[in-house]
Amino acid sequence: MSEEQGTGVPHIFGRQLKRLRTAAEMGRAELGSRTGYSESTIASFEQGRRIPSAEFIARADEVLGAHGVLLELVEEMERAQYPPFFQDAAKFEKEAVALHFFAVQTVPGLLQTQDYARVVFAMRRPPLDEETIEQRVAARLARQAVFTRRPMPVISFVMEEAILRKQLGGPVVMRGQLEQILLIGEQPNVEIQVMPDAREEHAALSGRFTLIETAKGRRIAYVEAFKSSRLFTDRSTVRELDERYGVLRAQALNPRESLALVEKMLGDT
Repeated sequence: MSEEQGTGVPHIFGRQLKRLRTAAEMGRAELGSRTGYSESTIASFEQGRRIPSAEFIARADEVLGAHGVLLELVEEMERAQYPPFFQDAAKFEKEAVALHFFAVQTVPGLLQTQDYARVVFAMRRPPLDEETIEQRVAARLARQAVFTRRPMPVISFVMEEAILRKQLGGPVVMRGQLEQILLIGEQPNVEIQVMPDAREEHAALSGRFTLIETAKGRRIAYVEAFKSSRLFTDRSTVRELDERYGVLRAQALNPRESLALVEKMLGDT
């Protein structure tokens, strides 16, 4: 599925927003002023080039007297923030009671700072335009609300040591990223582990994956790869990845050792 196929809903929302604004005889500048956005941002919303937050949609619905017309699109707009291959996974992630991540190339999205996320998206090839990059960054940061959700989900990470030694974006960006890992790692519902480069055994050389458990006890595996990312719900695949993750956690540094290593790296920067 190409990313272009995910642009339909923003354009539908944009046309609705413009239609309602015009019917209310309100200019873009006035709507922007009353919702806390610039005239140019309102134009981007109406042209489907930028995806508004749920807060903006609710405020615009109220200001324009839309009686819920715009609010009906909130869920679809939230999905549209993400590339098509990640939309279903994002929905399950938002509702999960347990999340477990194994990362091999970059810091997991839920742990990324704004600066680090922007660097990661800017390195995509073919390149993304600036507006898409900012949209993706905002969506990635919004996902981090899961850390403070109530009831708190159980969240764990295992990441390769090499990820933390890469200087993506330069020393300043990486310093901020290491600080964020330490900060999030102190939360009571989060455990972060590092797989040392020197380990002689490794249970997941085939790449990264995510395990998700829903409130209803449904267990899902998300495996992201070039043009073939997918969700697995069959018990055999999920069990295989679950067992693999368990071995990874046993092979990696424990959470206390891992944060001590991150702190040492931070001191060396």
